[in-house]
Amino acid sequence: MKKTTLPINLSQEEIKQFCQRHSICKLSLFGSVLRDDFTRESDVDVLVEFEQGKTPGLAIITMEDELSNIINRQIDLRTAADLSRYFREQVLAEAIVIYEQN
Repeated sequence: MKKTTLPINLSQEEIKQFCQRHSICKLSLFGSVLRDDFTRESDVDVLVEFEQGKTPGLAIITMEDELSNIINRQIDLRTAADLSRYFREQVLAEAIVIYEQN
């Protein structure tokens, strides 16, 4: 079951700047951060979609660290292609969009 309010504090401006710096056109949250089983120890699952032709390769690791510092939590950064085909559609359907490029 999705929560209507998130259990973490997000600065919309910092998220927007992060996305613009890294050519992210859409950033969404999924997983336990949206459910009742989210705890103090839980990481935050983040789904990103990059601008066409801007996929970062291994730089995604430094992006994870940067976003972890912004959110003050461990981050698991994924693209839709990274997700298992067994639960990809469910994740995409349940994810909550935090930033989307105009």
